Amino acid sequence: MLRLTWVQPEDLIGHELRQAAQDGRTPSAVAARWRAAGGPEAPLRAGASPRPASRYLRLLAGDLLDELADLPSSLADDEPTDFAAIKSLCPDWPSPAGTAPTAPDHVDADHRRTDRLEAAWLGRAVGCLLGKPVEKLPLDGIRQLARATGNWPLNDYFTARGVPAELAARYPWNRRSAATSLAENIDGMPEDDDLDYPLLNLLLLQRYGRDFTTADVARLWLDELPAGRAFTAERIAYRNLLSGLEPPRTARHRNPFREWIGALIRADVHGWTNPGDPAGAAEQAHRDATLTHTANGVYAAMFAAAVIATAAADQTVGTGTGGQDVHACLRTGLAVVPPRSRLARAVRHAVRLAHEHDDFATVVDAIHTRHADVHWVHAVPNTALIAAALTHADGDFTGAICRAVSGGLDTDSNGATAGGIAALLAGSPAALPERWTAPLKNRLATSIGTFDGIGFDTLARLTHLEASRP
Repeated sequence: MLRLTWVQPEDLIGHELRQAAQDGRTPSAVAARWRAAGGPEAPLRAGASPRPASRYLRLLAGDLLDELADLPSSLADDEPTDFAAIKSLCPDWPSPAGTAPTAPDHVDADHRRTDRLEAAWLGRAVGCLLGKPVEKLPLDGIRQLARATGNWPLNDYFTARGVPAELAARYPWNRRSAATSLAENIDGMPEDDDLDYPLLNLLLLQRYGRDFTTADVARLWLDELPAGRAFTAERIAYRNLLSGLEPPRTARHRNPFREWIGALIRADVHGWTNPGDPAGAAEQAHRDATLTHTANGVYAAMFAAAVIATAAADQTVGTGTGGQDVHACLRTGLAVVPPRSRLARAVRHAVRLAHEHDDFATVVDAIHTRHADVHWVHAVPNTALIAAALTHADGDFTGAICRAVSGGLDTDSNGATAGGIAALLAGSPAALPERWTAPLKNRLATSIGTFDGIGFDTLARLTHLEASRP
């Protein structure tokens, strides 16, 4: 029996009830009607419940989703989605980039920038790969599996070698990833949506330029993104496009995942192609994100793009481990996020924890406690964890990816974002430890466009071309 994930109304309603409570609506009356009718809770980790609902429950779920969408939110003024409204709430919005100074040796400058972009692509892939086998596992399971193989605190790829059978049965590796992402199985970078979306955004800029519209993003997805490679908010938006809805309604209609992490994982290319211009990167990320996300889901993408654009500025070249630069990058990222939003408050709290505690496990436990009622793929706790990992590691590449992944939640996505930022600050592929990069063999698998099997060095050159375009 085929149970299509992330789209069935009876599977969406539980997520929307939770989302409504978090974004300032009062869903209690709707929740009571759903439960009185025998409606199930949202699937805990899967995208679909094991059995289809009755026709009555499915129709009721659709009606209740629409009722919930009409409820007023008490957070609307502090958490807008419109770009002008967001900007008006940010008193420290970064100044637009001026004309970049001319380097005395253009060839050498281009080489350095391409080197940094290759490091960023590699860092994103490595961090993603590190987190893939333990995606969806609870925090305690991740810690036990790492300890069982002498890999705690986390400092290398996960392995199944040496894991007791009982522990492996209690905390099984991610079914789709174990065959390609455990240390003993890695042979190049396997396909993952955390790399597919940066590839799509590279295509977006090649096809439409940096003045692309949200509708252009939609056109590209329909042309190049297989429906089965889209999940949560992206799958809902894809379905909405096929139903004739247009952006930004594609992000809002029956989409309880609109504040999850999907827009954040699409943000890197916007930062890479706006070096030293966090305002431009954030605005570009906003146009991309609003196809699928609203409010904090959009802010997470803008935050990441601004952090990355700041890290990509020429003056950070050669810092080795990033040093204090990572902290300045994170402060700039917060400057494009409404300060009273849930995301801004969560990031500030996480950064403060990272400064206060030497033991990162203490930081992680506090973040999990604070966001215990939020889904593990929601943008708020995941962005907070990324910021905490980068802060606690002081920008160091290995420290950042291992902290991000060991913190649980959306492990591969968090490892990817933290890895891309820390690698960009590191400055070159040679600055990344070979034990991380060598297994990737400069080869990326994907179902996007003609990129399958492409090298990270080639991706860096293509990205630099888009960053250099007016």
